[in-house]
Amino acid sequence: MSSTRSDRRRTGGEPLGGYEGLAVLFESARGGDRRALGLIAEELTPLLWQVARAQGLDRERSADAVQTAWLRLLGSLSDIRSPVALTGWLVTVTRRVAWRMRDELRSGDLPGGPPDEQVPDPAPPPEEQVVSADRRRRLWSAVSRLSHRCRELLRVVAFVRRPEYGEISAALGMPKGSIGPTRGRCLAQLRRQLLADDEGSWR
Repeated sequence: MSSTRSDRRRTGGEPLGGYEGLAVLFESARGGDRRALGLIAEELTPLLWQVARAQGLDRERSADAVQTAWLRLLGSLSDIRSPVALTGWLVTVTRRVAWRMRDELRSGDLPGGPPDEQVPDPAPPPEEQVVSADRRRRLWSAVSRLSHRCRELLRVVAFVRRPEYGEISAALGMPKGSIGPTRGRCLAQLRRQLLADDEGSWR
């Protein structure tokens, strides 16, 4: 068995998850294991995608922003000391790249129309796949009218596999203890928005 594959698994063959698995892969990647870096990309790209989308980019430009962040990491990995620092670094770079792309788009330096903020993101969770396209459209329309903080948090919590509060804290600059209460308030706001929009059909 390869070292990378064994790094991903606990004794007994179960996959490593969350912070523990990321920490093991991080050490392997810093040691030059490109497969470990690829697995980190697989783990964190959904988070970075949502960070880029939360800045108002469409799908194509969000993908470009995330790719740029990963390319920049190749020259900086040796300077990053921990998995949490890695997550924060990638989120910061992705957000800054997205801001620059958004500003260039608004100034006319990039081709294309305005960001498609209300289009649902790809690869929704299984339970969301049974919801009609119209309900998804209305859902994301309601999300787009929440505060910037709520949009960022709900996108990350909804789409990141096995979200860890430590990673969310690093990604969004929120104290870990405030993530749960903030999430609850944001979900309550979203529910009120949906009920108001659809006259109770989301009950």
